Amino acid sequence: MKQLLASSLALALALGASAQAQTAPTRDPAQIQAGHYAVDPGHTQVGWRVSHMGFSNYTGGFSEVSGTLDLQPKDPAAAKLSVKIPVSSVATTSEKLTGELKGDKWLDAAKYPDMIFVSTKVTPAGQDKAKVTGDLTLHGVTKPVTLDVTLVGAGTNPLSKKINIGFEATGTLKRSEFGVKTYVPLIGDDLHLVIAGAFERQD
Repeated sequence: MKQLLASSLALALALGASAQAQTAPTRDPAQIQAGHYAVDPGHTQVGWRVSHMGFSNYTGGFSEVSGTLDLQPKDPAAAKLSVKIPVSSVATTSEKLTGELKGDKWLDAAKYPDMIFVSTKVTPAGQDKAKVTGDLTLHGVTKPVTLDVTLVGAGTNPLSKKINIGFEATGTLKRSEFGVKTYVPLIGDDLHLVIAGAFERQD
């Protein structure tokens, strides 16, 4: 029994030491690995917010995101981003409302199944920030949108051993400009986006 307890203690200490030895994620672009990255769909979230009659801010989200990021940290302006979001993944805390948002009076997921963003310009705005302008296609309409992007961290994922990089992006668009006009202005025209983007380097 004493030998078993000693072995268990040694294993626990070894695991603890290994965890402490893990290098913390960096926010220094000079330490980030260049390469081709793919969206980690399980850890990428797209949140949205609209005004509900001026009484409250109503929030929801999208999931099942896919896409790629080509990154050259020494030349951040050369980065290329392409992201696809299935419109049918829209979710709220109301099952009834979620179904309505997928319908033809709102997002019309059956006719326009994907929201797509493709970057056209990346402008560095500090060591760990950038403005990313791109073409957003939603509801069959394509218009330029600019996102404010902040680097959250980059490094080796201690579980998968893969190189990971994460960003937070925010932006606002007028939904009516994309043909989603239901209840404007009763329901806010400004659609505020908050994106937690996780990417994994492809070997």
